[in-house]
Amino acid sequence: MVKTQIEARGVDDPRVLGAMATLPRHRFVDAAQEAAAYEDHPLPIGRGQTISQPYIVAFMAEALALSGTEKVLEVGCGCGYMAAVLAGLCRQVFGIDLEADLVRRAQGTLDALGIANATVRCGDGKLGWRSEAPFDAILLSCAADVIPPDLWEQLAEGGRMLLPLAVHPTHQDLVLVYKTPAGAITRNLLPVVFVPLR
Repeated sequence: MVKTQIEARGVDDPRVLGAMATLPRHRFVDAAQEAAAYEDHPLPIGRGQTISQPYIVAFMAEALALSGTEKVLEVGCGCGYMAAVLAGLCRQVFGIDLEADLVRRAQGTLDALGIANATVRCGDGKLGWRSEAPFDAILLSCAADVIPPDLWEQLAEGGRMLLPLAVHPTHQDLVLVYKTPAGAITRNLLPVVFVPLR
């Protein structure tokens, strides 16, 4: 998966590649999906949600340019796979999702794999996780129409937010936004398709 789907498409951060190579992706999907877990496409995880394709997970992880010292918030953590990848790249990950059953399963998988620096909880992702703020990086694994104000407030000065922005009803762009003293600096990275932020 790493060589043919991720590295071959330009992701070359050795830490990201290592995290993806060592993490058992099949543990994050239902038994019926295990055979397809390493194929390069999203898979359903229940409740109308999906686990993102491996290439997109790696691309997003690389785009955050994590050094290992950061505290990261993931909104729309679903089954916990992206949180697990991020846990190998930063100091601490906090994940939030609206679906309680997905959160229970995600935390169970993270615990079973011994990933102690990732914690997930059920809640409204648009509101973030105020008690753990500020965050050095915030990742949305779901598409927003605008940058949620509460999340922007919880992003540390000098931090970055990576999110799919629904720029049109039929088009989303993956956008990296840096929070600077002068305001937001935005980079459009690539077109994507994500489930909407609810």
